[in-house]
Amino acid sequence: MPFQPRVAILVPAPDYYEKWQPAFARKAAALTGAGLIVEQRVWTDPGDLSGYDLILPLFAWGYQRDVVAWYALLDRLEADRLPVANPVPVLRWNSDKAYLSELAANGVAVVPTVEVAALDGASLATARGQLGADEVVVKPAISGGADGTHRIAEGDAIPADALGQRRLVQPLMPGILTDGEFSLFFFGGKFSHAIVKRPAAGDFRVQEQFGGRETGWEATTDAQALAAAALAAAPAPPVYARVDMVGDVAGKLHIMELELIEPSLFLHHAPDKGAAFGAAVSASLLS
Repeated sequence: MPFQPRVAILVPAPDYYEKWQPAFARKAAALTGAGLIVEQRVWTDPGDLSGYDLILPLFAWGYQRDVVAWYALLDRLEADRLPVANPVPVLRWNSDKAYLSELAANGVAVVPTVEVAALDGASLATARGQLGADEVVVKPAISGGADGTHRIAEGDAIPADALGQRRLVQPLMPGILTDGEFSLFFFGGKFSHAIVKRPAAGDFRVQEQFGGRETGWEATTDAQALAAAALAAAPAPPVYARVDMVGDVAGKLHIMELELIEPSLFLHHAPDKGAAFGAAVSASLLS
């Protein structure tokens, strides 16, 4: 029997509130199809990981709610020189959305972003002025699943969970309400598929738990080029990547974020149902 590498997928604790198992099954099937043996380990308490040929943090959901534990895990993986995809430097870089300023400095079109060390009325007003926007979105720099993300119109009070906290302030991009948020997926550096996610009526969040829905999308050449330019800024080439982008009032696309840690990959929308994903992970074992 040929050698079959053992892969550990990091998953949430059993009492985690979001339903992650269906998406896990799709990813696990793609990896099994590529000849890998897939096992689960809880990311907050994974135990001994030294026996695995590769560790994938694909379901380290909730890391933004326990940042200390997350960074401690990354430090441990790096110190023990364990094989991880995406590589630990990529995971660490992608954990904090301060990387958006790096992308902007490299000439990549990103959603305009102002970082505020401790959000209050004065700093929010200053950020509005810098952005030239009356209606803004405020989010934590380390966030996921729209946790702590708020749409704030002029005159609205600052939500209690954001007051006095480090926050990113961005204009509410018109495209999110008219066209939705576009996500492009890359495996081994090659474009795989794309979707568009649209929010429920009256909302701006596209996540499923807030009523958002996704459909397949034929990514334009410009969208693919923008995504590739953003990924080129990562500390190392990612094995898997999701690039989220949204249009401005003129329809020009801007990077909203890069998902290089634990993204939903929507493999059921991929033409090959995830074969390219499995092949890219398998190939990373040889690099």
